[in-house]
Amino acid sequence: MPRALRDIKGLGEKRLQALESAGIRGLDDLIGFLPIKYNDFTRLKRLSECREGEEAVLRLVLTGKPSQARVNGRTLTRASFCDGAEKIHITWFNQPWMYKTLVNAPEQLVFGRIETRRGVRVLSQPKLVTQIAITPVYKTIPGVPAKQLRDLVGIALEQADIRETLPQTLIGRFALPGRPEALRQAHFPDSTPQLEQALYRLKFEDMLFFMLNALLSKGTEEVGAVIPKNEKALNAFLGSLPYTLTNAQKKTLEEILSDMASPKAMARLVQGDVGSGKTIVAFCAMFVSALAGFQSALMAPTEILAGQHYQSALQLLEPLGVKCALLTGGTPASEKKRIYGQLASGEIKAVFGTHALISKGVEYSNLGLAITDEQHRFGVRQRTALGLKGKSPNVLVMSATPIPRTMALIMYGDLDISVIDELPPGRKPVKTRIVPESKRNSMYNFILEEVRRGRQAYIVCPLVEESEETDAESAIETYRQLAGSPLKNAKLALVHGKMKSEEKDKTLAEFADGKVDVLVSTTVIEVGINVPNASVMVVEDAQRFGLAQLHQLRGRVGRGADEAWCFLMSGETQRLKLLTQTNDGFVIAEKDMELRGPGDIFGTRQSGSALGLNADAIKDTELLYTVHALAKEITASKTPEAIGLKQSAQTWMKDKNEIIFSQN
Repeated sequence: MPRALRDIKGLGEKRLQALESAGIRGLDDLIGFLPIKYNDFTRLKRLSECREGEEAVLRLVLTGKPSQARVNGRTLTRASFCDGAEKIHITWFNQPWMYKTLVNAPEQLVFGRIETRRGVRVLSQPKLVTQIAITPVYKTIPGVPAKQLRDLVGIALEQADIRETLPQTLIGRFALPGRPEALRQAHFPDSTPQLEQALYRLKFEDMLFFMLNALLSKGTEEVGAVIPKNEKALNAFLGSLPYTLTNAQKKTLEEILSDMASPKAMARLVQGDVGSGKTIVAFCAMFVSALAGFQSALMAPTEILAGQHYQSALQLLEPLGVKCALLTGGTPASEKKRIYGQLASGEIKAVFGTHALISKGVEYSNLGLAITDEQHRFGVRQRTALGLKGKSPNVLVMSATPIPRTMALIMYGDLDISVIDELPPGRKPVKTRIVPESKRNSMYNFILEEVRRGRQAYIVCPLVEESEETDAESAIETYRQLAGSPLKNAKLALVHGKMKSEEKDKTLAEFADGKVDVLVSTTVIEVGINVPNASVMVVEDAQRFGLAQLHQLRGRVGRGADEAWCFLMSGETQRLKLLTQTNDGFVIAEKDMELRGPGDIFGTRQSGSALGLNADAIKDTELLYTVHALAKEITASKTPEAIGLKQSAQTWMKDKNEIIFSQN
């Protein structure tokens, strides 16, 4: 009977190494490796019942003969189908066997996302359904086939000792399934209701332990790095800037500096709308930290954004004697070694980078300030891991994702909150228009005119995390169509999430340098790129995005002195119309909640985006409020049960931190 991964029959060394690279070192890790989504193949639909962008299982019959061709080195298999009433066109890429399959079996069950392109309903890369069941889909682990991963999870569920983590009083009070049953149903669901109950239980547990940690840490007066405010030097620094801080920036900076000067370690979130000037406030804090002899680290979600922060620091901080460095996954080994040494010695006072800042080899001499930028792209584990690189450094997290304040107070329960709700003078609002299909050519002509005037444009195709391959193909097809006719006189480039990071970064850098006129992309450009010369943002299938995400995308333009435009390709809806009426991200977030309730504000699945958990702080709003109230109740209680839960929560957080460190 297997007790460890190595004991499982047929699991070779290469597969073991692949699993270990994904953080799976034992049976418990396998059980905790939950699916990223589920394909429900039990519910068949008619085409007439399907909404745009919806995934569905359809029973279709081939109409006519399928076609197959080689295009740019790829096999394209195309066919038309009917469900008895309506028709749909389907394309498969690089599946040459599909032609013979369809000819031999013209009636098929297919699963895919329904889309409309140029007025025609289509499916791209759908799956042929062979089993009527709810099927889990796991995050891909290179080197481990999906079927073997499912089999390994099944073995782990049979052999591991899965213990209950919640007291029976809570399980009964909130009608939760037991943990062993919840994990089994989460991996191999028997029905939709049982799956929903299982996921609710696992989210409940994660949220409760997170909230308990947040409230417990909030109540402790942890002694941090005391960084005194140097008023004279700071005023000289602010005076050297080519602009004056807004009142909102000044207020936020004062709150940060007061926190840093106090004995208690700072734990503060700065929320600021796109373009509100969060970065310069962070630079002021880094400058003050360096003056006091402390180091600071700023972690960004992409190498491009980290590099842009570093370039700004070279202009603003280095001339004042603050030695800066850039550390990312792409930093050459010899350069990394030099930077490691200078961080350990304290020579480097401000370092900018990606997850490389929390890798095992990085040791800081005197880290006094840890900053994460674009907080919604990092889980709580990552920012906690950065904070643990020092002896209780001051922690500052920044987010440009608008979140209603009541929601933010719960999502970031361990943080004080500052809001920069004022745009710098001269920043022009982006003009937003909803563009129907009939006006597409006019919009392309507008883009060409902007290009002739020396400006640049983005064209963004939808990206849905669970169907990344399909959406990458969508961006590729859009790029080919545009290069072939509408925008053939412009210099085009393409980026999407399936590209190698070096290739993607090279293309983004070329766009930033003005070597590319129009960038066709998926939402990889949502954060991490700053191109002041870009004046047009086009979002295809805009109805598939959340309002806050559309607001983020629109924030990629209008960063220079030129007038900027955002075109939403869609029919007019009340929801999208909001974006044409306001540029205030906080108003948009509040309105979105009013319109749709506590739904998917971010638009795409943000699995643990804010919490770093199985739960989603936006989709699971009602659960979040329930658990927050319960956590406050437990924190105030001194019963043996409450004490046990607090201890379990602390063990849970310790395990989470060990996982994030082991993966970096």
